[in-house]
Amino acid sequence: MILESFQIGEGQRPTVLLHGFLGTGRNLRSLATAWSEVDKSRRFLLVDLTGHGTSPRLPPGATLSTVAADVLETARAAGLRGPLDLVGHSLGGRVSLAASLRSPEDVASVTLLDITPSPIASNLSESGKVMEILRAAPLSAPDRKTMRAELTGRGLSGPLADWLVMNLEPAPDGGVRWRFDRESLAEFHGRVNGEDLWAALERPGAKVRCIRGGRAHYVSDADVARMEALGCPVATLPEAGHFVHVDAPDALLRWLTNAPGSGQG
Repeated sequence: MILESFQIGEGQRPTVLLHGFLGTGRNLRSLATAWSEVDKSRRFLLVDLTGHGTSPRLPPGATLSTVAADVLETARAAGLRGPLDLVGHSLGGRVSLAASLRSPEDVASVTLLDITPSPIASNLSESGKVMEILRAAPLSAPDRKTMRAELTGRGLSGPLADWLVMNLEPAPDGGVRWRFDRESLAEFHGRVNGEDLWAALERPGAKVRCIRGGRAHYVSDADVARMEALGCPVATLPEAGHFVHVDAPDALLRWLTNAPGSGQG
């Protein structure tokens, strides 16, 4: 399945940036632009994951491997050649690990932005809590302001509500409606959070690195110890939460361009 995507940069090193749950490729545009200015050797592909943004909806029973296959097919259709550097935030990181298991010859490296290979407990999933509120909200509203008020009235912060209403589109009968299928996304989220992806780090020749937010809880200290024992370096940005690319963009960029496997220095 070919997904919605766009490219930044003119280099030859193919690098695919994958957003988190309920996001779109646009969420990582600033990161790709800044990284491209520092490293001219790269060509960045930013994808709307299956079921997100303006990409096709999730098929019934979709897994992380299903979405990973769509990402790889999209990268090849977009003209990216050779093994890919995959960089994924949250869900995008888990899709990246699934891609390296599904087709290791197509993946040069995986960079995880605040996400673990471990199954994610439902009580630790911030996106799961957001999904519950999103499912309780109406399908449509007269305008974005009204839908935003629905979300904040159910407990979401203003910035998070602003981010979510970017997924509204004009409704045929007027007003706005959600672009994505909330029920299929909720079902997908509940299923794939339980997937164990440690095999991607245990695979011979695997090149995986991770950076976590010091104020986030997705990558535990136990995860760090296990990851580093498997040869996966882990860095921590003390001032950042889960959205490391938003909370500490400069520090993240320095790490991306100077850490082992960056191709810099």
